[in-house]
Amino acid sequence: MPNLENLKKQAKLILRWHRERHYPVAAQIRGQLPRFLNMPDSEILAASFKLSDAQEVVARQQGFENWQALKTGLTKTPLKVKSSPSKSAPSKATIVGAEPQLFVTDIKRSCEFFREKLGFSLVFSYGKPPYYAQVGRDAARLNLRCVERPVIESTVRDREELLSVSMTVATAGEIKLLFLEFQSAGVAFHQTLKKQPWGAKNFVVKDPDGNLLLFAGPAN
Repeated sequence: MPNLENLKKQAKLILRWHRERHYPVAAQIRGQLPRFLNMPDSEILAASFKLSDAQEVVARQQGFENWQALKTGLTKTPLKVKSSPSKSAPSKATIVGAEPQLFVTDIKRSCEFFREKLGFSLVFSYGKPPYYAQVGRDAARLNLRCVERPVIESTVRDREELLSVSMTVATAGEIKLLFLEFQSAGVAFHQTLKKQPWGAKNFVVKDPDGNLLLFAGPAN
């Protein structure tokens, strides 16, 4: 069971990760501190972050409102995560998101494509020179991983229509708007907007590395 000294070490480790711009820690901070809730990883890592902030992260992870409440709680009862009185403990874990990974040969070129052609924004870029990055638009997140050469032979991918990612919008009007937006930006299409027999409308974009990106929405 963790004790106060171990939790102090955890807080110092979170603080060090923040100072070293270790991107995974940004998700921990955003998940526990409401003031960081709507900030992307890059802004969280650039923001002022003190040991007291890291201690608050640890306290909230353990079910306490703040560091002082955690210390008080430890002196009274064994450490445990407190559940909300209005909610029962979950019977199983819930997956709240998925982030497809695209293999690309030039991180800078790919980031520019997603920003300038598809309207995404850069969430973060890692490495000098960068070899990993994430781009996002609305609720979608795509991870970009740099490789020396394509991992799938292009003729096979095109012939078999091997998709790298599928993204959806809520309405038929939105999928048409999205197609027209990309068309006006000069995007290369593997498949233009098409109504499918199963009741969807979709189109497929080809990125600079040949990755096939499906965008779909309802037909009606």
